[in-house]
Amino acid sequence: MAPYAAAPSAAAPTAVPLPAGVTVRDIDGGAQYYGKFPNGLPSSANYFPVGIWFESVLNSTDVPLDKAAGINTYVELTAGSNVQFIKDGGLYAIPSWTSPLASGFLLSDEADMWAGPGSTAWTGNYPGAGTVCSPADSKCGFTVQQTLVPHAPAGMMVYSNYGKGVTFWESSAEAGQFVNSYQQVVSADNYWFTDPSICAPTEGGQMLPTPRALTDAECRKASNYGWTVDRVRSFVSPKGNIPVWAFVELGHPFTEASAPTITGPEIRAAVWSSIIHGARGITYFNHSFGGDCLSQHVLRDACGAAIRPTVTAVNQQIAELAPVLNSPFVDGVATTSGSVDVAVKAYNKSLYIIANSTQAASQSVTVSLKCGGGSSATVLGENRSVAMANGSFTDAFADSNAVHIYKVEGGNGCGI
Repeated sequence: MAPYAAAPSAAAPTAVPLPAGVTVRDIDGGAQYYGKFPNGLPSSANYFPVGIWFESVLNSTDVPLDKAAGINTYVELTAGSNVQFIKDGGLYAIPSWTSPLASGFLLSDEADMWAGPGSTAWTGNYPGAGTVCSPADSKCGFTVQQTLVPHAPAGMMVYSNYGKGVTFWESSAEAGQFVNSYQQVVSADNYWFTDPSICAPTEGGQMLPTPRALTDAECRKASNYGWTVDRVRSFVSPKGNIPVWAFVELGHPFTEASAPTITGPEIRAAVWSSIIHGARGITYFNHSFGGDCLSQHVLRDACGAAIRPTVTAVNQQIAELAPVLNSPFVDGVATTSGSVDVAVKAYNKSLYIIANSTQAASQSVTVSLKCGGGSSATVLGENRSVAMANGSFTDAFADSNAVHIYKVEGGNGCGI
């Protein structure tokens, strides 16, 4: 009898090589980053942090109001806020005080500005309470952070927000020490649409090779929120080591009556610009200190009615696309003919292209893919599609707030 011969197995699928110049890049920190911390934020692909800054949760009715607007995380809470209400509502909290129900600990806000980059003694005072550093004309921001770190519960994820010190004023070494030394999630708040001084040569003008005052057209645009994310990410070492979140203002956060008030389209564009540039979370500044609406709860109060539908729609789309946003970037796969910022994501055998115009004038933009694609690209949230031919499609962008998100089936043809 002939010896038994096993049936031949099916041939393994042949891997498709990535086209030249195309690379796959993981999201900062990796998809499971938040799961490293006890009682932390979800590491589920369905969770993308959409936070609200310094809210109060005093009654059981507060959380449903914020949740209805698409908020899923509280970054800082007022004294007396009840974290149990947040947990019962299925949301998450990162306060600056300890709670067994919290998912993180807020170390500080803008210590790079009010204490500065230095290691002299900290008096324990915060701005407005007296001399901050000793000697009085010295800088003690590193000391502030080092002093506060032990206040966080052991193993808990620590979050810090920085400001113009890190983004504009400090050396790379100084900014890098703030960004890398004290926390596991970091952000910076530059309010490009509403800050009355951010266009100055010592602030926003620092983005230019030769600093000068920015024109309104250069300064008041959504793509600068992406620049802020890029700026903070540039200091992270090793590169991509920790998540960087973005701040976007709601309303009129400055007292000057002449300062601008942000609009719904500007909010939407600022959020998506931040995500295009790698933000792993969004935190909304929910306070208006000037303008026609004075409020500490813009998304709850009547004076936020003009922007609430837009903010809610943006947050709903983020929630729907969370698995996509938590998926790898595909760099180098798309080229464009116009002035747009583009990020490409790969998820479930499809490519997702997020594009934000960077110019005020209307333009027609052609997006060309090195791989993947079919006969059309679906424009998500707009109930339309655009025709594709030879991996390219063309679409209109009305102004610098124009954002389109495209789904192109057949991304597995890229070998991803």
